[in-house]
Amino acid sequence: MNMPYLKIGTAVLLLLTLLLPFSSHAQADVSLSVSARSAILIDGQSGRVLFGKDEHEKRRIASITKIMTAVLAIESGKMNDMVKVSKRAIQAEGSSIYLKEGQKVSLEDLTYGLMLRSGNDAAVAIAEHVGGSLEGFIFMMNQKASELGMENTNFQNPHGLDDHKNHYSSAYDMAILTKYAMKHQQYQKIAGTTFYKAKTIEGYWKNKNKLLTGLYQYSTGGKTGYTKLAKRTLVSTAAKGDAALIAVTINAPDDWKDHISMFEYAFDHYKTYVLAEKGRLASLKGTFYEKKAFIKRDVDYLLNEDEKKLVEIETEMLTPEKKWEKNKEAIPDVVGKMTFLLDGQVIEQVPIFYENKRNRMPQKSFQEMFKSVFQTSIGGSSWSI
Repeated sequence: MNMPYLKIGTAVLLLLTLLLPFSSHAQADVSLSVSARSAILIDGQSGRVLFGKDEHEKRRIASITKIMTAVLAIESGKMNDMVKVSKRAIQAEGSSIYLKEGQKVSLEDLTYGLMLRSGNDAAVAIAEHVGGSLEGFIFMMNQKASELGMENTNFQNPHGLDDHKNHYSSAYDMAILTKYAMKHQQYQKIAGTTFYKAKTIEGYWKNKNKLLTGLYQYSTGGKTGYTKLAKRTLVSTAAKGDAALIAVTINAPDDWKDHISMFEYAFDHYKTYVLAEKGRLASLKGTFYEKKAFIKRDVDYLLNEDEKKLVEIETEMLTPEKKWEKNKEAIPDVVGKMTFLLDGQVIEQVPIFYENKRNRMPQKSFQEMFKSVFQTSIGGSSWSI
């Protein structure tokens, strides 16, 4: 049933909170140049594009393909399975973890070998086990790509070798994939591991990602790639304070420098702002929803100094019905929505819940309560209405 909404009002984000990571560095030149033919930098939380260069162009991507292979391995729920290595797996060309035909290796070890050492043999072994066949796994890869909205992507193998003309993606699509992958704690752990000792085969592997192994202090992981046709490709993640970033470069002669430049640009120019805190909406005091309406999560967004004045928050609530006064069970679980706009464009929208047996108001942890007290004491503000 469609119900009328009552607009409560709008508010502008006026003040920063000192809980957020302020930069002591001077503002860098707003122009940003990279060596890559295609590049992108996004906010790892919201997916907002902070920088792009031919980011939607279809290109060969080499071994950053293996991010999708790792995601499907993790989502299979079979990481403890023992995988029997096939002849087809050991015949994979290029980088290898030197598997042997008939060898039994855990899917977990194969995934570490895939991500840290870029083992093409590991990629085929994973694909055959998780997909039932190499062809079945490739179908799964493209199905997942479609689900994630990777519109300029087509996978033809699990490793990224130049054995098919129609194996391609874009910098934007690979950023979307990585944002999704980073939701998995196990993916974060594997992609962010510098050294790994295999448990079911002989192997002690160092990650090929030089950003992670010492070149960049804020690096949290990623995947390297190279083929003769694709040239150097790189996906990397970085975090500093509350900001988490994802960078992708394709065909980049100086990819390490490109990624550091993009990350430093963002860390210098953008900060994470709390637009609304989870819990009760104090702005509804005096209304039917007083002390009962809440949102389930904090709403954070990466903004630069100029943009913070352009944020608006609109709160819309269902018009209360008379029968709700006597029958609280008739009140819907979702009674409204909060819409967050940046310069008039919607950037986020969250439902407003009514507290009942099914939906309990979230309780703040001690750390969150401490932050709120500290924020108040210094005069900061996170606006909600």
